[in-house]
Amino acid sequence: MSLKKFRDQVIKRANGLCEYCKYPAKYASEPFCMEHVKPKSKGGEDTLENLALSCSSCNGHKYNKTEGIDSATGEKAPLFNPREEKWNENFVWNENATKMLGITPTGRATVETLKLNNSNLQNIRKLLFDIGEHPSKE
Repeated sequence: MSLKKFRDQVIKRANGLCEYCKYPAKYASEPFCMEHVKPKSKGGEDTLENLALSCSSCNGHKYNKTEGIDSATGEKAPLFNPREEKWNENFVWNENATKMLGITPTGRATVETLKLNNSNLQNIRKLLFDIGEHPSKE
C-alpha cells in the first residue's frame, strides 16, 4: 500500500519537524521519511496512527527497533512513541539547545539508540539556534 496518501497529514501533524530529534525538514538535504513507529516487521501497519515524520538519520538508526538501553540503569526500555507519548515529557534541551537529554528511561534509551546527540546534529542545532530557528516553538 502506498503511504503517499498520508504524507501531507503526517507532515502537518509533525509541524514539519522530525518527531524524534526535532530537526526541521525545510533545512534537510534529504527528504524526510514516514517512519513506522511499530515496524512492519513486528506487525506494524500502514496507518496514519503508526506513522511518524522522521529525518533520514533517525529513521536509519531506529530501523526496526522498538527498545533500547536506558543509559542510567542499563535496563531495556521502550523507544519513544510519538503517537502515544509527549516529546517534552521524555526529553529536554541542554542550556544552548545543542543536546537532547533523556529525562525518562524511554528518553534516555531513545537518545542513545537513535544517536540523537551525534556531532553533525549538534553542529546543525548550534547554527539553527544562532539564527533563531531552534529549538522549535511548538
